[in-house]
Amino acid sequence: MKTTITEQDGNLVAKFEGRLDTAAAPQTEQELQPLKNCQGHNIILDCSELAYISSSGLRLFLTVLKNAKPLGSHVYISGMNQELRNVFTMTGFINLFEFK
Repeated sequence: MKTTITEQDGNLVAKFEGRLDTAAAPQTEQELQPLKNCQGHNIILDCSELAYISSSGLRLFLTVLKNAKPLGSHVYISGMNQELRNVFTMTGFINLFEFK
């Protein structure tokens, strides 16, 4: 699992590559730390290269959302494939996030 955070057009973009499963979650959580200070930036979670997400990965996405909202930031998900969309739909997460 690889996570890369960049700034693009005033947004913070976190790109996920690989499988965000229980084994990868602790390292990914550390890599997402820069998003905690997102005031003034919206966050885009780029899932175009994400092959799989487990409940641990969903928890990380929810944590990013919970940290961003009080700071006035929006969290968007982009590049989601149909399999990931199905997971988000089954878990109700589809209603929590905005999609690009």
